[in-house]
Amino acid sequence: MHSSVARRVQRVKPSPTLAVTARAARLKAEGKDVIGLGAGEPDFDTPTHIGNAGIEAIRSGFTRYTNVDGIDELKDAIIAKFARDNQLEYERAQILVSSGAKQTIYNLCMAVLDPGDEAVIPAPYWVSYPDMVLLADAQPVMPFAGPSQGYKINPRQLAAAITPQTRLVLLNSPCNPTGAAYSRAELRALGEVLIEHPRIVIGTDDMYEKIFWGAEPFCSLLTAVPELYGRTVTINGCSKVYAMTGWRIGYCGGPKEIITAMATIQGQSTSNACSISQKAATAALAGDQACVATMNRAFKERHDFVVAGLNDLPGVSCLPGAGTFYAFADVSKAIAGLGCRDDNEFAELLLNVGGIAVVPGSGFGAPGHIRISFACGLPTLAKALERMLRVLTTPAVAKTG
Repeated sequence: MHSSVARRVQRVKPSPTLAVTARAARLKAEGKDVIGLGAGEPDFDTPTHIGNAGIEAIRSGFTRYTNVDGIDELKDAIIAKFARDNQLEYERAQILVSSGAKQTIYNLCMAVLDPGDEAVIPAPYWVSYPDMVLLADAQPVMPFAGPSQGYKINPRQLAAAITPQTRLVLLNSPCNPTGAAYSRAELRALGEVLIEHPRIVIGTDDMYEKIFWGAEPFCSLLTAVPELYGRTVTINGCSKVYAMTGWRIGYCGGPKEIITAMATIQGQSTSNACSISQKAATAALAGDQACVATMNRAFKERHDFVVAGLNDLPGVSCLPGAGTFYAFADVSKAIAGLGCRDDNEFAELLLNVGGIAVVPGSGFGAPGHIRISFACGLPTLAKALERMLRVLTTPAVAKTG
């Protein structure tokens, strides 16, 4: 019997970050000495008070279905967070809780994009953005900003990318993979362009808001451009900042009409996020935030160490980031020096010869780069940099790899 999958599936590819992480895990299971720098997952345990809230949810029997869009207690904590940190006012009907921010963004794409629509996604971008747009039968448009621009697009590029078919703009700051963050003034300048296009919906991914050490305080798009309130969905989550990746809680605030549509889509796919995780997320958002500052200090220390180490390697250049736990290195000179075809072959070389798993930059729309996660400890990072140096300085290593 003939069997085939839908065309929409054939348009997309598996997540390269998940693929690298899975491959590194397989090699480790086979007894290979591999340092995995692919996963964007903090090495910290979930803070105790958050974990205890989840345990208490189980013990008290809070293990049944909830409302699709989230429990009121968590919604209220999210509303308070938006008001406290971003000066954004929302009501419960404007909040949606999902099984991770990835589902939030997917819901948004499915809710606002029709066949023939376009979505502007500045590159370098998080690997899943273009594929989620494609799954919604729309077309990603990806203006590129390289290291000379600090990996941030300017208003002229944004304006040039917008066409009559543009329906959605996705903005991520601080950015995965680059760590670059837009200043308030830069967001205002981009917002001035978007004000002139009232049909466009904006999704702003603030997932790394609290993993931040920029020269000025973090600023969300709507904080800088409140005129866009009626068509912007502000997206965040608990995974990164509270070391809750496995708990799978993302959330957003936005216009009631769009949030309702997103909740309808979620209701026909996964329904509610895990009830236990919702209780834990409530404790995370409403509780003591000292744990956030502790983890942020560690990430900043790791950032400084890794960026300095990468810039000491031959053929490697890495701009400092303003946040996240990723370093995005330009390895185009190293690729040429080793005789590799591209960043994919270079990453294969690092894995096969050096035992280091990194994500090729082409997966983020930036060929000639690699992304390194410094969500692991300093000793591991030091060992990885030593291995990279050996790979880059061993004669004819590309041929033997």
